[in-house]
Amino acid sequence: MSSRQRPRASSESPRTNAPPRSPEPSGLAAPPRPARIPLYVGLAVLGAAVGSAGALVQAALFPGGLLLALAASAGLFYGGRVLTGTQLGALVPAVGWFISVVLLLGGRPEGDFVFGQEIGLALFMLGGMAAAVMCATMSRLPYPAIGTGRPGM
Repeated sequence: MSSRQRPRASSESPRTNAPPRSPEPSGLAAPPRPARIPLYVGLAVLGAAVGSAGALVQAALFPGGLLLALAASAGLFYGGRVLTGTQLGALVPAVGWFISVVLLLGGRPEGDFVFGQEIGLALFMLGGMAAAVMCATMSRLPYPAIGTGRPGM
């Protein structure tokens, strides 16, 4: 073997006696970081507020109000996803939104409802849930290439 060649790896390489480590859980299986818990609570409260406001707006101004309410809901879910960088960031405001909307569905004993029309209610519920699922299941967020030192970027 010449001095310029590196020795090849072989099965006779030294082994360590360290036990194999199990992989760290990722995604929804990973425990939330303690610093993010107040952020998640805030997102849940904000989701409940957007759900309540959306219920009132979509019933008052049917075609435009419904679109405005769905856009606000989708913006909150996507914003939570981008802010935290996790799927949980989109699911937590969606849970707050869903709980507030379901509570508003109950109505009062007198028979009053917050929602005006049945079609508006169905579109608001289905559209909001679809937006939550899309934001929670989207692929990893793209990271900007600025400052990476890669040529051509």
